[in-house]
Amino acid sequence: MRFLLFVEGQTEKYALRNFLKRWLDPKLESRVGIDIILFEGCGSYYSEIARRVNFILSGKPGADVIAAIGLVDLYCPEIYPQHLKGASERYKWAKEHLERKVDHPKFRQHFAVHETEAWVLSQPEILPPAVRKALPGKCSRPETVNFDQPPSKLLTRLYREKLKKRFSKTIDGPDLFQSLSPDRAYEKCPALKALLDDMLNLAQQALR
Repeated sequence: MRFLLFVEGQTEKYALRNFLKRWLDPKLESRVGIDIILFEGCGSYYSEIARRVNFILSGKPGADVIAAIGLVDLYCPEIYPQHLKGASERYKWAKEHLERKVDHPKFRQHFAVHETEAWVLSQPEILPPAVRKALPGKCSRPETVNFDQPPSKLLTRLYREKLKKRFSKTIDGPDLFQSLSPDRAYEKCPALKALLDDMLNLAQQALR
């Protein structure tokens, strides 16, 4: 039994499988797999998600799939109508819109608010000391690091200013996720909690 996780970023490709399984596996009687399916950015995700989900789930290869889960950053301007500005209204609109667009009973749409790097901010002690000390106060609630300067851009700026180096989503991101406690992120990031609770519930039902 396995999940399909449809993502659109390099951090998600390299870091999320192990991170999510570290939270899920201890709570399940049998372990389940997570296969990562990568799109090249938000635009590609939006235009291709319905076709790819329905194609993969249409035959025998999809028979052991618990659910197909889309996970993209809420900081994804290609998706929303221009009049939607707030995080909660964008989340609600995009979740409903994409689930209707895919139109498959096994598909669920979730979002990282505002990016998956927000989960890293839930445990600042895993960051280099100079970066940790420079974090703004709002990082105590990671999902409030918003569209103005989302988490990856905040980390990019602080790494450049404090460490004189580039923050790499494909190197630094996975390294940080390796150290990140899923329980800590679950406690501090409601959108991540919704994703993990959904996956746990679906897996428990499938394993009965």
